[in-house]
Amino acid sequence: MIKLNNVAMRFNLGIEKNYSIKEAFISIFDKKRRLKKSEFWALKNISFTVEKGEVVGLIGSNGAGKSTLLKIVSGVMKPTKGTVEVHGVISPMIELGAGFDLELTARENIYLNGSILGYSKKFIDDKFTEIVDFSELKDFLDVPVKNFSSGMIAKLAFSIATIVNPEILIVDEILSVGDIKFQEKSRNKMLQMIKGGTTVLYVSHSLESIKELCDKVIWIEHGEIVKMGATEQICQEYYNKQMGK
Repeated sequence: MIKLNNVAMRFNLGIEKNYSIKEAFISIFDKKRRLKKSEFWALKNISFTVEKGEVVGLIGSNGAGKSTLLKIVSGVMKPTKGTVEVHGVISPMIELGAGFDLELTARENIYLNGSILGYSKKFIDDKFTEIVDFSELKDFLDVPVKNFSSGMIAKLAFSIATIVNPEILIVDEILSVGDIKFQEKSRNKMLQMIKGGTTVLYVSHSLESIKELCDKVIWIEHGEIVKMGATEQICQEYYNKQMGK
């Protein structure tokens, strides 16, 4: 379902704030110096395969490159090097609410965000009540989203994104959205999708969540794969490393 071969991602950080006129002048004649200051490799030589129906966890420290990797698999970003093969319809839950217009109401944003995800108006009409009921925001449908808390926005976005059962689900820390009750609903929804055969690529800092959901784990640090393998083993090694054991 998902296959990455030697994927690398480079970002141009631009000129730093403390970049002086002298440095700028020198860099004109020193191409290597200029490139070194501006380049940052977020991912380096990433290769792995996720088979149909597998649930694969991605773990690593903040800034390790996990979210960048999810965006590449989702098609949001194109890798600088390497190839990505994805076979199946993807539902990416990476930045919940990214497709919202804060000036519009929740009702209007359901249709806006739904259309961005590729849903037809008829489909959204048919699923509208289901989306609202799951989000628990019935009393706020005609309130501009700019007045919502971050938790309310996440609830609405999650409810729209999971209204279908996709073949491939790309998930970045969404099981921590909203209050405790909604977190449990999100978890159950995820389990329902997994039992239905959905292939999942899942990022979380919660090792307990990773252990509960994932068949195998990929550990990434500084843009490179440290290890991949059985969930319990990799999670334990990662924990020991983080705790300095």
